[in-house]
Amino acid sequence: MTDAALFWDSLELQRLDGDSFLSAPQDGALERSFGGQVAAQALRAAGLTVDARRRAHSLHAYFLRPGRPGLPLRFEVTRTRDGRAFSTRDVTARQEGKPIFEMIASFHDPEPGEDWQAAAPASVPPPDGLRPVRLSLLFGDDQPVEIRPVAPPEGPFPVAHPFWARVTTPVGADPARHACVLTYLSDLAVVRAARSPESGALGVSLDHAVWFHRPPRVDQWLLYSMNPVAHVGARGLAQGSVRTLDGTLVASVAQEALLREPGDSSRR
Repeated sequence: MTDAALFWDSLELQRLDGDSFLSAPQDGALERSFGGQVAAQALRAAGLTVDARRRAHSLHAYFLRPGRPGLPLRFEVTRTRDGRAFSTRDVTARQEGKPIFEMIASFHDPEPGEDWQAAAPASVPPPDGLRPVRLSLLFGDDQPVEIRPVAPPEGPFPVAHPFWARVTTPVGADPARHACVLTYLSDLAVVRAARSPESGALGVSLDHAVWFHRPPRVDQWLLYSMNPVAHVGARGLAQGSVRTLDGTLVASVAQEALLREPGDSSRR
C-alpha cells in the first residue's frame, strides 16, 4: 500500500456499536500520534452522526495524553444537540481505555446572509516560485501533501509559518472530507508558532480550535499563517488563518501549547 493510501486510510473509521468508531493502528516513524490526525478523525466521527447537509463550522479540542501510533483509537460520539439549524457533538478518543483527546464540534445548515471579511494582510510570494519541503515522518515517500514555506525555516524542522499547502492526490467533492483534511493540516508547525520570537522552548499542543468560514478545497493552494500572541510562563498561544490564492479567508485557527526549556523535567 502506498504512503498516500495510508494517509487517506488514517481518516477512515470503522463503525462499531451505536456512535462509536475505530481507527486502525498507523505505521510510521513518529513516537506519538500526530495531533492533527486525531483531530481530523474525531471530526470525521462526529460528522458521520450528523445530517450530511450540515457542515462543520467550528471545533474545539483538548489533547489530554500522547497517543501511540501503533495502537487503534476508539472514538465515542455523544449527540449533544440537534436543533433547527445547528448540531453539536462531543467526541472522546480513547486508547487502551484511557481518554487521550476530547472535542466539541458544531455543524450548521448553510444560510443566506453577508459575505464579508477583514482585509487580508500584506501579500506573500505565490507558491509557484517557492521551494517545496518534505515531511517524510508524516506523509512518507509519496508526499500526498505538498508544502511550500514562504521563508526558509530555521532549525531542524523543515516547516515554519507561513506556508502554502495543497493535497496532490484525489480528495473528491465531499465538503466534509475536505474539512477533515484541513483539520489534519491545521496542526502543522503550530507549537513553534506559539513561542515568543526569542524562545528556544520545546512544546506539545494543549488545545486547538478551528472555525470554518467557507468550505475549504484542500486540493487547491491554501496559505496557512500562524503568529504568536502571548508566551507567558509555560504556555504560549498562536492565532492565524487559512486563505486561498486570492486572499479569501477559509478558516481561522487558534492553539495553546505547553512550552518548556530543553532539559526541564516537569510533567503535565
